[in-house]
Amino acid sequence: MALSSSLLDQAVDQLATLPGIGRRTAMRLALDLLRREPQEVVRFSEAVRRLREEVMYCSECCNISDRPVCDICSNPARDRTMICVVEDIRDVIAIENTRQFKGLYHVLGGVISPMDGVGPDDLNTKQLITRIGQGGITEVVLALGATLEGDTTSFFLNRKLSELGVQVSMIARGISIGGDLDQVDEVTLGRSIADRKPYEQSVRR
Repeated sequence: MALSSSLLDQAVDQLATLPGIGRRTAMRLALDLLRREPQEVVRFSEAVRRLREEVMYCSECCNISDRPVCDICSNPARDRTMICVVEDIRDVIAIENTRQFKGLYHVLGGVISPMDGVGPDDLNTKQLITRIGQGGITEVVLALGATLEGDTTSFFLNRKLSELGVQVSMIARGISIGGDLDQVDEVTLGRSIADRKPYEQSVRR
Protein backbone atom coordinates (compact mmCIF):
# COMPACT_ATOMS: atom_id res chain seq x y z
CA MET A 1 0.00 0.00 0.00
CA ALA A 2 1.39 3.38 -1.02
CA LEU A 3 1.79 5.84 1.85
CA SER A 4 1.09 9.55 1.72
CA SER A 5 4.77 10.27 2.37
CA SER A 6 7.59 8.66 0.44
CA LEU A 7 9.96 9.49 3.33
CA LEU A 8 7.74 7.60 5.75
CA ASP A 9 7.57 4.73 3.28
CA GLN A 10 11.38 4.61 3.07
CA ALA A 11 11.72 4.68 6.87
CA VAL A 12 9.22 1.82 7.21
CA ASP A 13 11.07 -0.19 4.56
CA GLN A 14 14.38 0.21 6.43
CA LEU A 15 12.93 -0.58 9.87
CA ALA A 16 11.26 -3.68 8.43
CA THR A 17 14.69 -5.06 7.48
CA LEU A 18 15.46 -5.61 11.18
CA PRO A 19 14.97 -9.19 12.42
CA GLY A 20 11.55 -9.81 13.93
CA ILE A 21 10.16 -6.50 12.65
CA GLY A 22 7.29 -6.71 10.17
CA ARG A 23 5.86 -3.77 8.25
CA ARG A 24 3.09 -3.18 10.80
CA THR A 25 5.58 -2.91 13.67
CA ALA A 26 7.92 -0.87 11.47
CA MET A 27 5.07 1.57 10.81
CA ARG A 28 4.43 1.98 14.56
CA LEU A 29 8.13 2.62 15.18
CA ALA A 30 8.37 5.15 12.35
CA LEU A 31 5.29 7.04 13.58
CA ASP A 32 6.69 7.02 17.12
CA LEU A 33 9.90 8.61 15.84
CA LEU A 34 7.83 11.30 14.13
CA ARG A 35 6.15 12.16 17.42
CA ARG A 36 9.43 12.57 19.27
CA GLU A 37 11.36 15.80 19.70
CA PRO A 38 13.92 16.37 16.91
CA GLN A 39 16.78 16.19 19.44
CA GLU A 40 15.68 12.73 20.53
CA VAL A 41 15.67 11.47 16.96
CA VAL A 42 19.12 12.96 16.38
CA ARG A 43 20.46 11.18 19.48
CA PHE A 44 18.85 7.94 18.29
CA SER A 45 20.31 8.12 14.80
CA GLU A 46 23.72 9.21 16.12
CA ALA A 47 23.82 6.23 18.49
CA VAL A 48 23.06 3.85 15.60
CA ARG A 49 25.67 5.54 13.38
CA ARG A 50 28.37 5.31 16.05
CA LEU A 51 27.43 1.69 16.77
CA ARG A 52 28.03 0.80 13.14
CA GLU A 53 31.14 2.91 12.59
CA GLU A 54 33.02 2.81 15.90
CA VAL A 55 32.32 -0.54 17.55
CA MET A 56 35.17 -2.97 16.91
CA TYR A 57 36.12 -6.52 17.85
CA CYS A 58 38.43 -7.16 20.78
CA SER A 59 41.86 -8.21 19.53
CA GLU A 60 42.06 -10.90 22.22
CA CYS A 61 38.62 -12.51 22.58
CA CYS A 62 36.78 -11.27 19.45
CA ASN A 63 33.95 -9.80 21.58
CA ILE A 64 32.57 -6.41 20.59
CA SER A 65 34.31 -3.45 22.19
CA ASP A 66 34.75 0.30 22.07
CA ARG A 67 38.53 -0.18 22.29
CA PRO A 68 41.10 -2.59 20.83
CA VAL A 69 40.91 -4.69 24.03
CA CYS A 70 37.47 -5.11 25.63
CA ASP A 71 36.61 -4.33 29.27
CA ILE A 72 36.46 -8.02 30.21
CA CYS A 73 39.92 -8.85 28.83
CA SER A 74 41.46 -5.74 30.38
CA ASN A 75 39.87 -6.31 33.80
CA PRO A 76 42.64 -7.41 36.22
CA ALA A 77 40.05 -9.03 38.51
CA ARG A 78 39.14 -11.71 35.95
CA ASP A 79 40.57 -15.22 36.26
CA ARG A 80 43.10 -15.30 33.44
CA THR A 81 43.67 -19.05 33.69
CA MET A 82 40.22 -19.89 32.31
CA ILE A 83 38.57 -19.20 28.94
CA CYS A 84 34.91 -19.80 28.12
CA VAL A 85 34.31 -20.46 24.41
CA VAL A 86 30.96 -19.25 23.05
CA GLU A 87 29.29 -19.01 19.67
CA ASP A 88 28.50 -15.31 19.57
CA ILE A 89 28.29 -12.09 21.55
CA ARG A 90 24.79 -12.78 22.87
CA ASP A 91 26.16 -15.80 24.72
CA VAL A 92 28.76 -13.64 26.51
CA ILE A 93 25.96 -11.36 27.69
CA ALA A 94 23.83 -14.33 28.81
CA ILE A 95 26.66 -15.91 30.82
CA GLU A 96 27.76 -12.59 32.35
CA ASN A 97 24.20 -12.06 33.59
CA THR A 98 24.48 -15.27 35.64
CA ARG A 99 27.49 -13.87 37.57
CA GLN A 100 28.82 -17.43 37.80
CA PHE A 101 31.84 -17.15 35.52
CA LYS A 102 34.85 -15.02 36.44
CA GLY A 103 37.25 -15.97 33.68
CA LEU A 104 37.79 -14.72 30.14
CA TYR A 105 35.88 -15.44 26.93
CA HIS A 106 36.52 -16.34 23.33
CA VAL A 107 33.82 -15.66 20.73
CA LEU A 108 33.96 -18.05 17.79
CA GLY A 109 31.61 -16.04 15.60
CA GLY A 110 29.52 -19.11 14.74
CA VAL A 111 29.70 -22.91 14.79
CA ILE A 112 30.93 -25.52 12.35
CA SER A 113 28.15 -26.31 9.89
CA PRO A 114 29.16 -28.30 6.78
CA MET A 115 25.62 -27.97 5.39
CA ASP A 116 26.05 -24.19 5.38
CA GLY A 117 29.63 -24.31 4.16
CA VAL A 118 31.04 -23.15 7.52
CA GLY A 119 34.27 -24.86 8.52
CA PRO A 120 36.79 -24.30 11.34
CA ASP A 121 38.76 -21.80 9.26
CA ASP A 122 35.65 -19.62 8.92
CA LEU A 123 35.53 -19.17 12.70
CA ASN A 124 37.88 -17.59 15.24
CA THR A 125 39.46 -20.95 16.06
CA LYS A 126 43.01 -20.04 15.08
CA GLN A 127 42.95 -17.06 17.44
CA LEU A 128 41.79 -19.35 20.26
CA ILE A 129 44.55 -21.89 19.66
CA THR A 130 47.09 -19.06 19.54
CA ARG A 131 45.85 -17.73 22.90
CA ILE A 132 46.13 -21.17 24.50
CA GLY A 133 49.55 -21.69 22.97
CA GLN A 134 50.85 -18.54 24.67
CA GLY A 135 50.50 -20.28 28.03
CA GLY A 136 48.81 -19.43 31.29
CA ILE A 137 45.46 -21.03 30.44
CA THR A 138 44.66 -24.17 32.45
CA GLU A 139 40.98 -24.72 31.56
CA VAL A 140 38.82 -24.08 28.50
CA VAL A 141 35.05 -24.22 29.06
CA LEU A 142 33.04 -25.11 25.95
CA ALA A 143 29.72 -23.26 26.26
CA LEU A 144 28.15 -23.95 22.90
CA GLY A 145 24.50 -24.61 22.12
CA ALA A 146 23.10 -28.13 22.49
CA THR A 147 22.73 -28.61 18.74
CA LEU A 148 24.37 -30.92 16.20
CA GLU A 149 26.51 -27.99 14.99
CA GLY A 150 27.44 -27.04 18.55
CA ASP A 151 28.43 -30.61 19.40
CA THR A 152 30.46 -30.88 16.18
CA THR A 153 32.32 -27.69 17.07
CA SER A 154 32.92 -28.89 20.65
CA PHE A 155 34.31 -32.19 19.36
CA PHE A 156 36.69 -30.38 17.00
CA LEU A 157 37.89 -27.95 19.68
CA ASN A 158 38.36 -30.67 22.30
CA ARG A 159 40.59 -32.60 19.90
CA LYS A 160 42.68 -29.52 19.10
CA LEU A 161 42.91 -28.14 22.64
CA SER A 162 43.69 -31.47 24.28
CA GLU A 163 46.89 -31.53 22.24
CA LEU A 164 47.92 -28.32 24.01
CA GLY A 165 47.67 -29.87 27.47
CA VAL A 166 44.78 -27.83 28.85
CA GLN A 167 41.72 -29.19 30.64
CA VAL A 168 38.64 -28.99 28.41
CA SER A 169 35.28 -28.90 30.18
CA MET A 170 31.73 -28.52 28.93
CA ILE A 171 28.78 -26.80 30.56
CA ALA A 172 26.29 -29.17 32.16
CA ARG A 173 23.34 -30.08 29.95
CA GLY A 174 20.61 -28.38 31.95
CA ILE A 175 19.86 -26.80 28.58
CA SER A 176 17.40 -28.47 26.23
CA ILE A 177 18.78 -30.11 23.11
CA GLY A 178 18.56 -27.72 20.19
CA GLY A 179 18.43 -24.68 22.44
CA ASP A 180 20.38 -21.43 22.16
CA LEU A 181 22.15 -20.03 25.23
CA ASP A 182 20.62 -16.57 24.96
CA GLN A 183 17.14 -18.13 25.26
CA VAL A 184 17.91 -19.94 28.53
CA ASP A 185 16.92 -18.44 31.89
CA GLU A 186 19.79 -17.15 34.02
CA VAL A 187 19.33 -19.65 36.86
CA THR A 188 19.58 -22.68 34.54
CA LEU A 189 22.52 -21.20 32.61
CA GLY A 190 24.33 -20.24 35.80
CA ARG A 191 23.90 -23.75 37.21
CA SER A 192 25.20 -25.21 33.93
CA ILE A 193 28.34 -23.07 34.21
CA ALA A 194 28.89 -23.98 37.87
CA ASP A 195 28.30 -27.72 37.23
CA ARG A 196 30.49 -27.99 34.13
CA LYS A 197 32.19 -31.33 33.51
CA PRO A 198 35.33 -32.47 31.67
CA TYR A 199 34.51 -32.73 27.99
CA GLU A 200 35.29 -36.45 27.79
CA GLN A 201 32.75 -37.19 30.53
CA SER A 202 30.14 -35.01 28.88
CA VAL A 203 30.15 -36.95 25.61
CA ARG A 204 29.84 -40.36 27.29
CA ARG A 205 26.08 -40.30 27.80
